[in-house]
Formats: sequence, structure tokens, C-alpha cells
Amino acid sequence: METEIPPPNYTYMGLSLNDLSIGDASSAFSDCNSDRSGEFSTASSQSRRLLLVCASENSDDLIRQLVSDLESCSIDLQRQAAMEIRLLAKNKQENRLKIAQAGAIKPLISLISSQDSQLQEYGVTAILNLSLCDENKEVIMVSGAIRPLVKALKTGTVTAKENAACALLRLSQVEENKTAIGRSGAIPLLVYLLENGSFRGKKDASTTLYSLCSVKENKIRAVQAGIMKPLVELMADLGSGMVDKAAFVLYSLVSIPEGKTALVEEGGIPVLVEIVEVGSHRQKEIAAAILLQICEDSLPFRAMVAREGAIPPLVALSQSGTTRVKQKAEALIDLLRQPRPGNNAASPSDVSDLA
Repeated sequence: METEIPPPNYTYMGLSLNDLSIGDASSAFSDCNSDRSGEFSTASSQSRRLLLVCASENSDDLIRQLVSDLESCSIDLQRQAAMEIRLLAKNKQENRLKIAQAGAIKPLISLISSQDSQLQEYGVTAILNLSLCDENKEVIMVSGAIRPLVKALKTGTVTAKENAACALLRLSQVEENKTAIGRSGAIPLLVYLLENGSFRGKKDASTTLYSLCSVKENKIRAVQAGIMKPLVELMADLGSGMVDKAAFVLYSLVSIPEGKTALVEEGGIPVLVEIVEVGSHRQKEIAAAILLQICEDSLPFRAMVAREGAIPPLVALSQSGTTRVKQKAEALIDLLRQPRPGNNAASPSDVSDLA
């Protein structure tokens, strides 16, 4: 059974998600789980030993031996030790503390740089499971985990990439770590995973990017890395299962001018208007909030939104949503109905002239 990672707090600096009347975004990002590597064969002696230890209160001796084995000259012994450590850390908070206190974190981080893909995967997953314990996060950071995790995000197996993204998510929940992670080169790799990964990889990438992009310089990095294209594509596919996640990430990014411009350049306005018309209730709310944010200070963007036929679905939303959503929809309708100087319609070429 996989461990469910508690959702992070998604009321970040400047992101008034509660003002959207959607509550916080945790329900959209609640499925970034730990430990996705294969288990032991149920018939193996190692499995039986580990199950007994997990069920008992006396795992100290085994943990000490496993930590010693992590530094063995035998890759097979290292692989076995890393596998058992990540399983011991999978569901039991007490074991996560004991494993870290026994000195496992530094050798596990070393294994993440291994040329052996299985050993790298187990190292990444063990660090992810240890990072589920808040007390371990600082030790993981000061032990130099970020760069090896970024390397795994680039070169690892599918599982290693997904678990590296989740480990970076856990570390990014400490506010002061976000800048360091952003400067490590993680964001372009997370954007690549968002665009090209499996469904699980896309979920993990979007969750981690959402966390990192509460910091302005990381928003800029994400936009420069081309995040807007996959976000718009995911939102355009209402059956993707990623609309809500992509929308929350997008809402964060349009708080900066670069994000607004990139959204329009990637054809995001027609997609958002369609969501206001046919999306779920929550999707309609977040789409309307994004449109309001990009229209507040831009006459050309207002013209483009109005030309896409946004007013009728916004009127419908203003009549059926919660009080706060009605206020957002009505505010956007008022903006779109304001007369434009010279009544000139905006064209996509206007976008390049915007700050």
C-alpha cells in the first residue's frame, strides 16, 4: 500500500487561492505518493525478515547493519540495503527518524549518483520516503541532495524521475529551500516531465512546480523553460485528468507579466473561455479568475477575451456560482464591456508590445 503524502499548504505568498472561492488547492494536488518501486517477492527470505521487523518495535539492529551495507564495495549488497531501507521508511515515521539518525542520508545521496540505474532508483526512493519526516528535511538539504536528485530527474528511470520530483516537492515545502531548488536547474526538467512524462509523472511535475512557483524567480524560470505550452495543452484536453492541476499552476504564473504574455502567445485565451463554458464548477471558477487577472491591466487582452465570446458563459457563471465567484465573474464582465478607445480590436501582434 502506498503512503499518501499529506498535501502541502497551498496558500502561498501572493496566491489568494481562497479568494477564488475554491478553498485551497490541496485537493487538486493530493495524489503525489511515495515509494513506487517494486516490492520484494513475497516468497523471499528478505521479505519475510523485513515484514517481521516492520511489525516489531526492534528495528535498530537491522537499520545499523543496512546503513553499514550502503557503503559496501558490493553493488548487490548496496542495492539490497537501499531497497530494504526505503521499505522500512515507507510507512513508519519512527523508522524514518531512526534511519536518518543512524547516518543513512549521506550514503543514500551518494547512491543517487550511481551509474547503476536500479541502485539510483532505490536511493532516490529511500530519500523520498525519509523526506516524509519533517525532521529529516534539513539534514537531507545540508547533505547535498538537490543536485543528485536533479540528475536523477534528468537521467533516471521513469520511477526515479517521478520519485525525484516528489522528493523535491517535499523539500520545497520548506520555504527557504525553494530558491535553492529553482537555481539547481530542476525547473526545466520538471517542465519536460510535465510535457513528456507518464500521467503519474505529469501529476508529480505539476505538484512540484506549483510549490516552487510561489517564488517569483521560479515563476520566471518556469515561463522561460516553456511551461505555458504544456499547461495550455493539458487544460485544452478536458479528459486529461490534469485540467485542475494545470489551472492552479497557471494561476500562479499569470501573476507576473511574463506569464500573462506567454499564456496569450500559446493560445490560452480560447482554452480558458471554453473551460468557463463547459468545465466543471471548480474549473470554471479558476478559469474565470485567470481571465480576470490577465484582463485587469490590459486593454488588448480584454478585447481578445471578449472576441472569443467570453461574456455569455461569464453571465451564466455570475448567476450560478457562489457569492465570491459571482463577484469575480461580474468584475470580468464589467471589464470586457468597457468601451475601448477607438473601438479597435486587438490582434495577436499586440501581445509583443505589452510589458
